[in-house]
Amino acid sequence: MTCASSSLISSFSYQFRSQERNFSSKTSSCISTGLTGRRAFGSIKAAKVTSHENPRRRVQNVEGDIFVDNTCIDCDTCRWMVPQVFTQVDNMSAVIKQPTCEEERLSALQALLSCPTGSIRTETPPTDIGKAQETFPLALDKDTLPGVFHCGFHSKKSYGATSYLILHHEGNILVDSPRYVEKLAGKIEKMGGVRYMFLTHRDDVADHKKWADRFKSTRILHSEDVEPSTSHVELKLEGSGPWSLYEDIELIHTPGHTDGSVCLFHKPLKALFTGDHVTMSESGMSIFEQYNHGSVPLQLKNVERLINLDFNWLIPEGHGRRVHFKNGEKAKILEALVQKHREKPLVSFSISGKA
Repeated sequence: MTCASSSLISSFSYQFRSQERNFSSKTSSCISTGLTGRRAFGSIKAAKVTSHENPRRRVQNVEGDIFVDNTCIDCDTCRWMVPQVFTQVDNMSAVIKQPTCEEERLSALQALLSCPTGSIRTETPPTDIGKAQETFPLALDKDTLPGVFHCGFHSKKSYGATSYLILHHEGNILVDSPRYVEKLAGKIEKMGGVRYMFLTHRDDVADHKKWADRFKSTRILHSEDVEPSTSHVELKLEGSGPWSLYEDIELIHTPGHTDGSVCLFHKPLKALFTGDHVTMSESGMSIFEQYNHGSVPLQLKNVERLINLDFNWLIPEGHGRRVHFKNGEKAKILEALVQKHREKPLVSFSISGKA
């Protein structure tokens, strides 16, 4: 095991990818290479669902071809992807309006493919499902987020967390893990493959090994979040950082949700990939404090640290919705979030047993 502090780590060849690498920094480190379920999250109720062996159409759906069945875990994915078709009814998703045009139909099928539990279904076999598959990875915003793609195919292993692909001239980055699907892997390969697989925290690693094996990728995870399933990740971050993945990509240690939570800051795009550190839920900005694995006060402190960081996009690869801040509203919104939580009693049922 190799450990380095406040230094430039270079000449790391993929032939050594089976070895563990630890990177420690109290100030800053640069990572480069020689080559160019533990969570009970939000309203997710997987443990309460007892009908997976006999899924049936929820009566809350409107009539029509597309529907949500009773195995839904309420992860919110379909609702933020296609809010005109899906909504929440009685703590699960349901179809409130059938697609009325080809574009809406395509979006609904994209949500079907992204559903981590396969709970979105059709009454008749969808002959156009192949067209929907071909759209992934799905570009987010070609004007303000060029080169950033939603991978779709969310995994039930991470309770429906979102994964993103970042294209970069020095090597693409896969942020957290989607469900492994060879068709998606083939599309990503045509886009340049994956040099780094950045895991924001321990919850959303899903099929990380399959993806790393497929692309011979270097996986990155903070050492505080390493568990048996991730013990062989190639790069283990040590200390408090920050670390420079590339000159324009910085990794920022933001412990709180977990001890090893780390955000990725894409400087040119002014985009912050936050994992589950801070997110936008259906009811507003949130830190999901009732599902904290570490320390709520520490999480709030590290949310506060981000206020002066120069970003306009907040992209939670874990659970939640993307936010594009405008006209200086970011500081006000994050300050209000921190203040709201500091004014109420600490949640007493934090998963880790810590406040």
